[in-house]
Amino acid sequence: MDGIFSRRSAAIVFGVMTSMVVITGCNSDAASTGIRQQSGVVDITPPAWIGGEQPVLRHRQDAARGRLWTLTAAGVDLYDEAARKRLARIELPGWLWVDEPYASPPDLAIGPNGEAVISSNVVPTLWRIDPVTLKASEHALLLDDNTGRDIGFTGLAYSAQQGAYFAISPFRSSLWRIDPLLRRGQNIPLSAPLLNARGLGIRARASDQRASRFVELCIPTDRDGWLVHLAPDQRSGFVRSGICGS
Repeated sequence: MDGIFSRRSAAIVFGVMTSMVVITGCNSDAASTGIRQQSGVVDITPPAWIGGEQPVLRHRQDAARGRLWTLTAAGVDLYDEAARKRLARIELPGWLWVDEPYASPPDLAIGPNGEAVISSNVVPTLWRIDPVTLKASEHALLLDDNTGRDIGFTGLAYSAQQGAYFAISPFRSSLWRIDPLLRRGQNIPLSAPLLNARGLGIRARASDQRASRFVELCIPTDRDGWLVHLAPDQRSGFVRSGICGS
């Protein structure tokens, strides 16, 4: 086991005393709820050719570099998509998360330079994997939140248009903006909570659509999903039900 997470801490986050706590490498029965986005459509099913001892929690394609990153209970696996073979297995020192039904799995995003960024679903900390050295570093976020409670993120995606990460927390079903240096998280007020969120993607614009200051996020749920239209200043968002890619 690579770390320790107290049951009391989990109870503070979720308001219940958990009967099971998952830490890195300690859960082989986690559900496969990865998120993959192509042309604005979110696909939560990992490719069939991916093998391994651990079920895939999340997966992201880095099409520009021909890479596929997967998140499992043991850490992160990096694959060469063309060769369909694993290039590396990377551990995440101190990575903490709890299993369902207490929260959806943590998420994985691809950054602007091909780095992988991984969330915890119980604490406001991110892990960054360098795209060249494949070394993992830990980044605790400073949140502009006055609740005094730790939160985690179950959805995470990078928007090149906005130059920032966006994240979903199960606490109050809230949306957050995270700077690209992984230092600060800013809460974005929404017109409605993002209930039952199962991940997060940036909705692609049509090829003939003019560049816009607006960004649209797509959030899959157990049924249909949510679409979030952010204001140009990214300080608020309008939520409506819908299917990503529609």
